[in-house]
Amino acid sequence: MKLRRALSVSTATAALLSTAVAAAPASQAAPAAEIPTCYDLDTAYGQYHNNTFVGRSFGIPKSITLGTHWTTYTATLTNASAKELKSFELSAKLGSYVYNEGERDLSPYGDLQYWDTSQRAWKTLRQADGNARGTIPGPKTLKPRESVHVQLRFRVSKDLPLDHTYDAFTGLTGTFVDRYRDMDCTAHGDAGGGFYPRKG
Repeated sequence: MKLRRALSVSTATAALLSTAVAAAPASQAAPAAEIPTCYDLDTAYGQYHNNTFVGRSFGIPKSITLGTHWTTYTATLTNASAKELKSFELSAKLGSYVYNEGERDLSPYGDLQYWDTSQRAWKTLRQADGNARGTIPGPKTLKPRESVHVQLRFRVSKDLPLDHTYDAFTGLTGTFVDRYRDMDCTAHGDAGGGFYPRKG
C-alpha cells in the first residue's frame, strides 16, 4: 500500500468506467471467487510475477482527523501488459494492519464510498461483517494500456479508540483471471495509500 501519489487521466478511459458503471450492478457476484490465486500456485520451480498493473492514487494525506469530514481521492489502474485482462473486477477497501495481539482493524469505524458516474451519487461500500470495503461496478475486460479511474472518499469516526497506533490504508484493487503453470488463477493490482488517524 506504499504507492506514490500521482494521477493520469484520459477522456477515453474515464468514459470506459462511466459506461461500465451504468451497465454493471454493485451487487454482482465475483465470477472468479473460487479460482485459486496465482500466488498460491507458487512452487520451488518458479514464482509468479505480476507486473500487469500500474497503480496510482492522488489525494490521500499522510494523516486524517477523526470525525465527519470526508477525504476524497482518485485511484487509477492501468493495464501495463501486452494482453487483455479477462474477468476483470474492481473493489475498494478501508482498514488498518493488525500486527500484535490487542490491536484492532479500524475498518468498522470508517466509511468508504465511491462516486457512481451513471447516477451521479456517492455509494457506500460496507460488508456484512461491518468492514468498509466492497465491489465496485466496472468493465469486465481491460485491454493493453487501458485504464480505469475511480473517485473515492473516506472518513473515520471519532469513536475509534486511539489506544494504539494504526497503520491504516485505503485504495482500489483490480482482480483478473490469469494462466499460470497450466492453471487458471487470479491475480490483482492495487492503487492506494497509507495514513494515520488522529484526534482533531
